Amino acid sequence: MEQPRATFPKRERMVSQKLIDLLFLGGQSQSMGAFPLRAVCHVRPRTEGAEPLQLLISVPKKRLKHAVDRNRVKRQVREAFRHNKLLLAQTLPADKALLLAFVWQADTLFSSHVVEARVTKLLKRVAQQLES
Repeated sequence: MEQPRATFPKRERMVSQKLIDLLFLGGQSQSMGAFPLRAVCHVRPRTEGAEPLQLLISVPKKRLKHAVDRNRVKRQVREAFRHNKLLLAQTLPADKALLLAFVWQADTLFSSHVVEARVTKLLKRVAQQLES
């Protein structure tokens, strides 16, 4: 597998409803939290032409009422993921694909440093699960 760059291209975004249903309704997913985020991940066999890692970021309207706040949180999580996704890419087997979702759980905003620390913590925990 080629070494991924610190980018977040469109093909790494999870947009397929089938994949989202597999992640949240499939029954094989693992969930872990690091407040204010929760990560849900699902490892599956990699198909021809599929990306090895796909990400979904969810910030519920129930938690943050204003769109500008939801967009800010999504931007913070995207940027933190972009900087730290190599933690996962190094441990992901070549024949496996990882579906990953970050779900915001707080009613308030946090600084970018806090968000990046929590994203990094969750990515390390997912990487540990991939290794075992």
